[in-house]
Amino acid sequence: MTLDRISLADLILERLAVQKDELRKEFSLKGRINSCFIDNLLPVNIAKKIYDAFPSPEEMAIHKSLRENKRVAAQMDLYDPLLEEIVYAFQDQRIIKIVEEITGIEEMTPDEHLYAGGISLMAHGNFLNPHLDNSHDNDRENYRVLNLLYYVTPDWPVENGGNLELWDKGTKRTQRTIHSKFNRLVLMITNKSSYHSVSKVVSDGKRCCVSNYYFSKIPAENEEYFHVTSFYGRPEEPIKDILLKIDSGLRNMVRKVTKKRVVETKHIYKKDSNK
Repeated sequence: MTLDRISLADLILERLAVQKDELRKEFSLKGRINSCFIDNLLPVNIAKKIYDAFPSPEEMAIHKSLRENKRVAAQMDLYDPLLEEIVYAFQDQRIIKIVEEITGIEEMTPDEHLYAGGISLMAHGNFLNPHLDNSHDNDRENYRVLNLLYYVTPDWPVENGGNLELWDKGTKRTQRTIHSKFNRLVLMITNKSSYHSVSKVVSDGKRCCVSNYYFSKIPAENEEYFHVTSFYGRPEEPIKDILLKIDSGLRNMVRKVTKKRVVETKHIYKKDSNK
């Protein structure tokens, strides 16, 4: 079997179709951040091949600050071709359509330039503090409305950390943890209250994830809104919380006034127009 984006999308579509009704019910549950997940997304041998295709941490860009510590990559033509194929399999129009049916979010479009998407890797000590994703795409033309996270590290127990945390009641209350389990796809809404984080990795090994965002002209709220990526401290980090709120407030003010980013993002897939 040729592992290109079309054949991979065929397999993903088949799994989502089988579980569509259950996923729709889970995603629409009230009183929490809209989310759902499906296990065994792809045949095990294919999921393992995707994991094996991941580059070493040293081959990826490092994002390290008070906010986060992780490795990411969006320039997919630098790596094993299988990684680009699985990333773009999630951008197949058939996948978008069934995900719209699952989530109820309308008129979604993928981002071929992978703004904040692509692949990510977390190793010992890596983390991502509670935050809200940037409300829009890089050009501030469309709302970011859905996050798709596909985890591919075999035999990764929840005790290792690197798990998705959803702060349903805000960052001062207890979070809900979604295990970054092998071959699991998570769908999560992104709006002005979708606070989420990734717990610190406390074990050796690497937690690998394939990421996509969907965007829409229609906000995932009843009204228009705008905010930059805004980080917060965990409940046990009151000083860090103050510093991160100041940081987010300043960046938000600059972006609203100038319409420009404080620092231009490098997390973009710069495609060769001659290819």
